[in-house]
Amino acid sequence: QVQLVESGGGLVQAGGSLRLSCAAPGRFFSMLTMGWLRQAPGKERDLVAAISYGDRSTYYRDSVKGRFTIFRNHAENTVYLQMNSLKPEDTAIYYCAAGFGYSIARMVEGPYDYWGQGTQVTVSS
Repeated sequence: QVQLVESGGGLVQAGGSLRLSCAAPGRFFSMLTMGWLRQAPGKERDLVAAISYGDRSTYYRDSVKGRFTIFRNHAENTVYLQMNSLKPEDTAIYYCAAGFGYSIARMVEGPYDYWGQGTQVTVSS
């Protein structure tokens, strides 16, 4: 069983930045396509960003393009979501998810093999 461990959520003012981290076991990391999803109260859980295994492709939801960046550090077996110019509508619980050998297209569709526990991001106006 692969456990994903998230960190980095918190409270920030609109226009501020946060970086989320998701650590995965090293033996699997290079073969995992990783993504970040978010769920706001009363709304569905949506994929925000993803990065393919091999780091060849990325995906961003339209509402975060130009503001969020997903990247990974293979030496640390960690994927990051750098969130800049945060808006109140970015407030949600953010979840890390992974698919073993997934394409970006499959990552967009789901479901996923592995999940993190979720971390709260709150953006105040």
